[in-house]
Amino acid sequence: MLHLEHSWSWLAVMVGVLLGARPSACGDLSGSRPNILLLMADDFGIGDIGCYGNNSIRTPNIDRLAEDGVMLTQHIAAASVCTPSRAAFLTGRYPLRSGMVSSNGYRVLQWTGVSGGLSTNEITFAKILKDRGYATGLIGKWHLGLNCESSSDHCHHPLNHGFDHFYGMPFSMMGDCIHWELSEKRAGMEHKLNVCFQIMAFAALTLTAGKLTHLTSGSWTPVVWSTVAATLLFVTSYSIGVLIVHADCFLMRNRTITEQPMHFQRTTSLLLKEVSSFVQRNKHRPFLLFVSFLHVHTPLITTEKFRGKSAHGLYGDNTEEMDWMVGQILDTLDMEGLTNSTLVYFTSDHGGSLEAQLGKEQYGGWNGIYKGGKGMGGWEGGIRVPGIFRWPGVLQAGRVIHEPTSLMDVFPTVVQLGGGEVPQDRVIDGRDLLPLLLGTAQHSAHEFLLHYCENLLHAARWRQRDGGRLWKVHYTTPLFHPEGAGACYGRGVCPCSGDQVAHHDPPLLFDLSRDPSEAHALTPDTEPSFYHVMDTVARAVEEHCRTLIPVPLQLDTLGNIWRPWLQPCCGQFPLCWCDREGDPR
Repeated sequence: MLHLEHSWSWLAVMVGVLLGARPSACGDLSGSRPNILLLMADDFGIGDIGCYGNNSIRTPNIDRLAEDGVMLTQHIAAASVCTPSRAAFLTGRYPLRSGMVSSNGYRVLQWTGVSGGLSTNEITFAKILKDRGYATGLIGKWHLGLNCESSSDHCHHPLNHGFDHFYGMPFSMMGDCIHWELSEKRAGMEHKLNVCFQIMAFAALTLTAGKLTHLTSGSWTPVVWSTVAATLLFVTSYSIGVLIVHADCFLMRNRTITEQPMHFQRTTSLLLKEVSSFVQRNKHRPFLLFVSFLHVHTPLITTEKFRGKSAHGLYGDNTEEMDWMVGQILDTLDMEGLTNSTLVYFTSDHGGSLEAQLGKEQYGGWNGIYKGGKGMGGWEGGIRVPGIFRWPGVLQAGRVIHEPTSLMDVFPTVVQLGGGEVPQDRVIDGRDLLPLLLGTAQHSAHEFLLHYCENLLHAARWRQRDGGRLWKVHYTTPLFHPEGAGACYGRGVCPCSGDQVAHHDPPLLFDLSRDPSEAHALTPDTEPSFYHVMDTVARAVEEHCRTLIPVPLQLDTLGNIWRPWLQPCCGQFPLCWCDREGDPR
């Protein structure tokens, strides 16, 4: 009976929405508003999904979402790397506004034990929906900071950003979690420590030889201290990998560490179990659940059931396992009778990583026809992501929308569907997607979208209302390596500034409506509208810049250096070890 009453009241509200009304922001709306299930992949290439054109990786469950819902073909992330993109997604604001960018090349949060993170002054959609009576949960990856002044103040924790429940990694999956050859920071730190060890060891040997041969006089103290320093550097260089695993690769339930380090072969089942439990606990009230997959970020942890099953190696195996996880989550909705009253959304935080490569093996995603990938601030391959919405009985099944949209649009969309109000005391860059999804609007509410790399504007796009053309202007682009390649091979990601980028004057111009691969730059000789487009976009950029208010950059050096007193530890630091999960089977 409870499910039937929920369905009828939900249907009544949706009739109003379809007629142009909004769910009321007043009174008790519990039982009348949709559940909201947000699914976000990590580093997933748009070209790796069947419904977006891939015919060699099996993604039947994601494809089923598209068949039963609405698919966006020009869905754009606000950043091409994890931390800033996710901050923009949760707040509906360009990450520069919240300070979730850097100016010195760090790009993302580097450790769990740093002080940088998403400020509690920022308003997430979870905060608003929680205040409107929603049960709010986050399961999976966070990567938006944890502590400020102590190892347990949890100032940046998901529970301080509107989520009632959190289970997952406060940091991010990475190759260093399993001492993988593709290393984010371990290999570089080992190299630096080894160089320092060699210098210090040489100094200790030189000083010792000088003392023994009486070529130098004075105390043995410099010899002792240089020997101690060399020994510490040697030990640290060989143990840094283990320290990183314990420092960053752990699971939390709410504010408690449950597994440090993680036992990766059971992580998938633990996450799915947590999703099922959350849905069952909250099925009689409206809920918002953000499932932030650890897939398909390197090191591509994949269970034995899926290893060796795809045509694309470990990356394909990992992708197919994630698709299976999507199916399991959708089955949970079916079993609980919640499918028709739940808005489901699937996306990725940014494009696939082209540089995730060892020899001839590719461990990053494929971005289809789009140029570039993860870490590239302006090229389409780094920021064009899947965008699929399903809401049976409300959204027309099988619709495809070719209008520019943004991950930031999810903020106002779910806030208003949940009966909340979009904040008026700050700039919100996202736009309500519901008119476009319902078909009551034919064009995107975005005329311009801007594309940052760190705190630098690299590109901008303009959806020309008269004529329907979609222009893209590039002010700065990375220099690919080796020359003629399509990525910055030999680096983790392409840089945003310095001598490895090209500044364009005049800027590069592309017509994405005719050249989505950005293969043919237009010139004043080939495009009569060249100067008009440049002037129009320049004015839009100037207007945007006038809305920016300087804030501390959370990802710069001060907020992004590991501090031992901020390190979460379930034992006595540095002996951080515990297993409170047991065997989930």
